Amino acid sequence: MEVSGMLPIKEFSEFTGLNESTLRYYDKIGLLVPALRGENRYRYYSPLQAITVNFIKVLTKLGVPLSTIKDMSNDRTPRGVLTLLAQQENKLNRRLVDLQTTYSIIHTFRNNIEAGIFAHERDMSVQELDEEHLTLGPATDFSDVATFYKPFMEFCNTAHENNINLYYPIGGYYENVDIFVNAPSQPTRFFSQDPSGNNKRRAGQYLVAYNRGYYGEFGDFPQRLLSYARTNNLIFSGPLFVSYLLDELSTVEYTQYLSQVVVGVSKK
Repeated sequence: MEVSGMLPIKEFSEFTGLNESTLRYYDKIGLLVPALRGENRYRYYSPLQAITVNFIKVLTKLGVPLSTIKDMSNDRTPRGVLTLLAQQENKLNRRLVDLQTTYSIIHTFRNNIEAGIFAHERDMSVQELDEEHLTLGPATDFSDVATFYKPFMEFCNTAHENNINLYYPIGGYYENVDIFVNAPSQPTRFFSQDPSGNNKRRAGQYLVAYNRGYYGEFGDFPQRLLSYARTNNLIFSGPLFVSYLLDELSTVEYTQYLSQVVVGVSKK
């Protein structure tokens, strides 16, 4: 084959937009071999090889491994390429789901932390809250333990089989306010603050309050909650939810954790 009409590697690089080191690497692995080697061992490419370069560029952009592209370089059919594209599409769909979940986790933590920064820990007020989705874990068992550690570990260890995403903030669900007041460190269930969860806190009127301290440590908070309700002629209804707005993700000192307590109320 004559060198006439061929492009040396520098010109072919400029023509195709692939840098010379990439062309040399493609030659080394047999993906794109120069059309001719001159007597000086220089690489020369046919202008028509730009078609192959475009083929390689498209598939690498789609995330296809170079080994797969090499296998298809000289042996591809429309059906074969269709199958390959379907495979890549499925991979991208899984990545998109992962990205959407990661975004949702970031968004949830941001909302919690921003609310925690501006919250006053001894504030209590009645608010209208929107519906909020979450994922409840199985009922807890405190029959032989006094703290939440063992039931919480059971919740974590069975999370996958219960379709619970532990990367979201985790909170405590109490069937009613009496359970919380009598044993604030023993939630009826734990929950993940996953906004795609199948369970939900219904929209409505809630007493919203805050408490500073480690998980399950509420001090005189339950009494203050009851006192506020009596003073303001409130009747508790439905479950009580404890969410940690500030936790180990946002503060080093566990005594500075900030929980938000939410429980349905109505006027007497």
